[in-house]
Amino acid sequence: MKMMDATWVLFALLPLLAFGQGDVYLVTVEGEPVVSYSGGIEGFSATAIDLAEEFDITSESITSYSLHLEKQHDALLDSLFEVGTYKKLYSYRHLINGFAIHMSEEQAETLARAPRVKFVEKDMKVRKLTTHTPQFLGLPTGVWPTGGGFDRAGEDIVIGFIDSGIHPKHPSFATYNTEPYGPLPRYRGKCEIDVDTKRDFCNGKIIGAQHFAKAAIAAGAFNPGADFASPVDGDGHGTHTAAIAAGNNGIPVRMHGHEFGKASGMAPRARIAVYKVLYRLFGGYVSDVVAAIEQAVRDGVDILNLSVGPNSPPTNTRTTFLNPFDAALLSAVKAGVFVAQAAGNGGPFPKTLVSFSPWIASVAAAVDDRRYRNHITLGNGKILTGLGLSPATRGNMSFNLIAVNDALLDPSVMKYSPLDCQRPELLNKKMIEGKILLCGYSFNFVSGTASIKKVSETARILGAAGFVVAVENTYPGAKLDPVPVSTPGILITDLTESQDLIDYYNCSTKRDWAGRPLSFQGTASIADGMAPTLHNSAPQVALFSSRGPGIKDFSFQDADVLKPDILAPGSLIWAAWAPNGTDEANYVGEGFAMMSGTSMAAPHIAGIAALIKQKHPKWSPAAIKSALMTTSTTMDRADKPIQAQQYSGSEIVTLVPATPFDYGSGAVDPKAALDPGLIFDASYGDYIGFLCSVPGVNPQEIRNITGSGCNATHGRPADLNSPSITISHLKGTQTIKRTVINVADTETYVITSRMPPEIALEASPPAMTVLAGGSRDITVSLTVRSVTGGYSFGEILMKGSLGHKVRIPVIAMGYYN
Repeated sequence: MKMMDATWVLFALLPLLAFGQGDVYLVTVEGEPVVSYSGGIEGFSATAIDLAEEFDITSESITSYSLHLEKQHDALLDSLFEVGTYKKLYSYRHLINGFAIHMSEEQAETLARAPRVKFVEKDMKVRKLTTHTPQFLGLPTGVWPTGGGFDRAGEDIVIGFIDSGIHPKHPSFATYNTEPYGPLPRYRGKCEIDVDTKRDFCNGKIIGAQHFAKAAIAAGAFNPGADFASPVDGDGHGTHTAAIAAGNNGIPVRMHGHEFGKASGMAPRARIAVYKVLYRLFGGYVSDVVAAIEQAVRDGVDILNLSVGPNSPPTNTRTTFLNPFDAALLSAVKAGVFVAQAAGNGGPFPKTLVSFSPWIASVAAAVDDRRYRNHITLGNGKILTGLGLSPATRGNMSFNLIAVNDALLDPSVMKYSPLDCQRPELLNKKMIEGKILLCGYSFNFVSGTASIKKVSETARILGAAGFVVAVENTYPGAKLDPVPVSTPGILITDLTESQDLIDYYNCSTKRDWAGRPLSFQGTASIADGMAPTLHNSAPQVALFSSRGPGIKDFSFQDADVLKPDILAPGSLIWAAWAPNGTDEANYVGEGFAMMSGTSMAAPHIAGIAALIKQKHPKWSPAAIKSALMTTSTTMDRADKPIQAQQYSGSEIVTLVPATPFDYGSGAVDPKAALDPGLIFDASYGDYIGFLCSVPGVNPQEIRNITGSGCNATHGRPADLNSPSITISHLKGTQTIKRTVINVADTETYVITSRMPPEIALEASPPAMTVLAGGSRDITVSLTVRSVTGGYSFGEILMKGSLGHKVRIPVIAMGYYN
């Protein structure tokens, strides 16, 4: 993270100087929130809900109980502290019962000891987990026609984006070429007013736009001049994710005079509700995120997309599932809202997920079938491959090569790091003109202070015939993606081929006794890299995508929950961009960007979930998640098992067989997910039961954070009726029950199982008929036959007589009794 200017911090802190320095804390207090209050307080009727349609925030019962909770928060604080010595930022009343407050550490200790206070935690930061894919996923031919075509896909479904805002004037969100969007009375969100234009940010397609920054301001991180105190996207990330999920269909992606195709969201007719919590310089804060989630649920969104996550697992609770952030999402699910969250970008290393809970759909990122490769042909006939989304050198001719260190106006300028070709004023234009400029790849490209776009501009300004950027060393965090440029250019990512290029240049450049160049005889030509090539070995799990197993606590013990849940495209995704966005230096000032990250994968699932919700409006979030997972595939386009990108010993990227810890249940199949046959449903009570079954978790802690208590019988975490089975510590035999509901016509299913020999897996009955709308129980038993010291991966497959296929992954690690 960059250092902030001190004047910005001072400016942001001015409102808080009256009561001194401090921190932001999240607090939960005794009593149930609106979403789960079942009555019992005189004068306040029950407000507990299970479906979004019943959550009418304007009803008298909800309004009065919500106000009652807020008054309790204020009375508690007034009884403990002097007015002016603290600042309450938010009252959380609907999803969790508590508040966010800026106060001193001493006040936090006092508050933690107060009666009725259940949980006090210092606020944490969150971060971003940063066109062709509708065709890759089969939406235009397989899914959209079933909903009335692309101009009806996602109709009247509202997707809420907890992100960095939106660029509302982008064609991906325009309404001038679409059928008018009518009113949607059930959505109650507001549209903030643009202080510059005095107009709101909404247009029917964008149905709500709000920003949340009270915690960021209190923490001294917010700078109004740079961060925009409005829903305007000053980063680019939020615009990109919104367009992936719900952008208009058929929007031409044009850059540098070239059209790279047409972009479309997964659900192009869905409505967009913006809840800005991420800012340019610092990311965001959990307090603001929880406030945004609560507001989104109150407003009536159907789907929540979270391309954000915490910087680390929570440290103040016994388990990763118990914290105000995940508790708020649990209550959102109780209110009928499906939640898709980016799994994280910590791959390819294990236990790097930042999305933990079973009520959330945690999305891993895939490389799809489109690759942008290019090559350069040297004068000695050698062909070097690389990345170059650029035109070919003029007339496909060869031009002389010149290295940047041979074209410096003054060798003393080395202190300005001229070798990465970011500053044309340091270079000799007469020497470079008409030649291919050879540049180096430095850590500046990783930190964001250098960009391929700027190399292209340098080459253009100096009249170069093209450019080459050669990667000579490996850098942690290097993002070697193709970048669209107007100048012929290529990035050589292979260290061996970079050395081949340098050796050729050195051999063909004649120098005097002092090493000064006399003539440049090395030549090269750069091919046309504008067109992608399509590969059957797709999808693959992207290198950066966080891997499982999921963890249950800060000590990184394995959880009995499969994470991630599902795989979706997340590498090199074209979508809308905010022209003033600073998230990616290569796309500053552009209207589109090609980005990678699980941030890009999550909105694919959010958009597909909107299509499922449109077809099945009464389905619960668990049912939608089940449909996505049980119909996913573990095979690629060539009908071979999906592979995962991984590092070899020398940090060279290689491919290895993927496991459920890489892709969850598998790669999403939208068409099959619309008609899954059977679903595994789970309620709010089931999730509370899951929390109560986690070993080592105090039931009082569950009540403190969720407001709900445990029953006498706790069971085991693997008993949760989820569309996967994970047992991290299997001893002897463990028997598990799953209940399926038939959402299709009456059908007979044959049940088979597959597992490596060290674990015996049995599922019964071997066959069953499930009536339309009916349910049946399946008993699954796992027995340790031998101990290998690692996980075993298998599956249960249910094949229906009408063609439905339902598959659930089974993961277990055996131990001796």
